[in-house]
Amino acid sequence: MKQVDISKATRSSPVLFEENGHAIYWLGIDKPTAFRTNTYLIKDEDIALIVDPGNRAFFPKVRDRVAKVLPPAEVSGMIICHQDPDVAASMGDWLKVNPKMRVYSSPRAQVLLKHYGRTDYGFVDVEEKPELVLPSGARLRFIAAPFLHFPGAFATFDAEAKTLFSGDVFASLNVGSKLVAEDFEGLAGNMEWFHAEYMASNIATRGFVNSLEGLDIQTILPQHGQIIGSQFVTQALAWLAGLKCGTDLIYPELPT
Repeated sequence: MKQVDISKATRSSPVLFEENGHAIYWLGIDKPTAFRTNTYLIKDEDIALIVDPGNRAFFPKVRDRVAKVLPPAEVSGMIICHQDPDVAASMGDWLKVNPKMRVYSSPRAQVLLKHYGRTDYGFVDVEEKPELVLPSGARLRFIAAPFLHFPGAFATFDAEAKTLFSGDVFASLNVGSKLVAEDFEGLAGNMEWFHAEYMASNIATRGFVNSLEGLDIQTILPQHGQIIGSQFVTQALAWLAGLKCGTDLIYPELPT
């Protein structure tokens, strides 16, 4: 994957994948903060989906990035992996842009998403409908990631792009300007800072890795930090499967 210098992408929406009428764009934040958020846009013919729209403070920036690709009012839906404000707080702003947008999320997250002040939107339960077929024939598969770090968290696998939108899983704390990871050892250290505190346990991480078996994942797009390209995907999965985090660290004397 081509490197993206986010310090030079302040007025653009870098393309991460584009083929057969199907494209993925990075709409993230270029501010140098450890909790920098990544928002993505999936564009498939006349359908456009925002993945994890982000917090309200950065809504104007994300909206402007969308406008480089298509009129913001043409965004047809939002995929929200869980309800935390850094992931979802701007959903109300997007619903003002297009009240007909659908919100794709889990039923557990849906209970809490309503606390952002809007209940009048089309909700799609990703547990009831775990696959979405797009106009080009590309398929999105919604994969549960329980307790990573929310009970109703989930990831989205784009089979056409061979890309996993992983939410907070594989998130890293990084203030550098390189969007794509170039050094796995450094990436793993940055991921561990986040996962040790936020993820539930090794049982949760191993269970999620097991659920990805058989998928041809070439790219991992987390909601924080650096993108993981094909050269590091296998290492990243093995790292997550072996990770000690959360209750493993708090209660080390207990069997796992």
